[in-house]
Amino acid sequence: MKKLFLAALACTAACPALAQTSVGVTYVQAGRLLDRPGQAPRGNSTLILRDGKVAEVRDGFVAPEAGATLIDLRDKFVLPGLIDLHVHLFSEGDPLKERMNALTEDEADEFVIGIEDARRDLEAGFTTVRDLGSNPRAIRALRDAVERGAVAGPRIVNAGRMVSVSGGHGDGTNGLAEEYAEAVAHRQINTCDGPDDCRRAVRQQIGLGAQVIKFAATGGVLSNVAGGLGKQMSDEEMKAIVDTAHAFGRRVAVHAHAAEGVRGAVEAGADTIEHGSFLDDATIAAMKARGTWLVPTMIAPVTALANARAGKLPPATIPKAEAAAAAAAASHAKAIKAGVKVAFGTDTGVSRHGENAREFALLVRAGLTPASAIRAATLDAADALGRKDQLGSLEPGKAADLIAVAGDPLQDVTVLERIDTVVRGGVVHKLGGKRQVFPQD
Repeated sequence: MKKLFLAALACTAACPALAQTSVGVTYVQAGRLLDRPGQAPRGNSTLILRDGKVAEVRDGFVAPEAGATLIDLRDKFVLPGLIDLHVHLFSEGDPLKERMNALTEDEADEFVIGIEDARRDLEAGFTTVRDLGSNPRAIRALRDAVERGAVAGPRIVNAGRMVSVSGGHGDGTNGLAEEYAEAVAHRQINTCDGPDDCRRAVRQQIGLGAQVIKFAATGGVLSNVAGGLGKQMSDEEMKAIVDTAHAFGRRVAVHAHAAEGVRGAVEAGADTIEHGSFLDDATIAAMKARGTWLVPTMIAPVTALANARAGKLPPATIPKAEAAAAAAAASHAKAIKAGVKVAFGTDTGVSRHGENAREFALLVRAGLTPASAIRAATLDAADALGRKDQLGSLEPGKAADLIAVAGDPLQDVTVLERIDTVVRGGVVHKLGGKRQVFPQD
């Protein structure tokens, strides 16, 4: 009996998605269907979803089989669920509130915030997110809770804490009074100095459940330390981080503003560059040559600058916010024109959760077509994640993640700011603009 109990307990820990494997059969009738972003949309179509995956895509409106659920979207435009490659679920996007509550709230409070933010992002149409900086144990727990159906939220690919040099953008002791800095330093394991120490930092994040590794190659706008946005990590440290992460089968996302830091990360073999605010010709050429993805997070510098000017951020952040906001749009437009691969990401948590889709209009303004912006948030984002075989399009065998809108996002991409219906893994979370009961049974 004891062995049976232990076996059941082990399966519970190792198989978090079991609760969502019996979602049954659903027929989705779509007036227009963009099943494969980058190609022309289909007309009247029916998606057949079985056990959380796309089983078939048929022409016309097919009557559901006996016992199946019907979702009538005959007057809607249906497309794959969106993917945001850069969020922070435990941050609300209210920096002044977070600073004021820093001494009265702890990780348990953050976890509740994360539950709320996860649902906001899901209902905004984002069925998969990559969280690039949260408490490692808490984000792992939230990830697994979503997968086993205990919490409504998007699929989460988590990084844990960002690896940083001492005094760098990811050092939590920056700007703190001595007694608080000492308390943070006592628990902090994500800072490193020198290649060997950086290998240790990566391994520890992986040990805590990180599915992707993020490191800071340059300074950052929101860190409470002066010194600009230039390169902070040595080439040897970057190479050690990337090689260690890849050896463990993890992709690497790099926080990088200045061109020198971006170029160092690209040459080290990084998979995605987050921000890229000051790209030059040589760096763009290196990204193209290596096939490195740019995740522009265009909404972030706009939001950070507004918050800094409103006095919601520490004084040390103001000149950095001004510099990043002034350069980022032109930098991204230059990269897009040159043909750098672009994947969708917002840095939501700097901005507010649920407003992620505002990024689309900024991408189009920078030079992407609406079709390519949608592809950046679907197939291309899935490719950057290494999950193109599972996500990003509505093809048989892939996850039954879809959204619906009223209007044509290929003509007006801002339509994606108003999501009518959200289905993730075959489970309906939003229908007719209204939140659905979850769990459903």
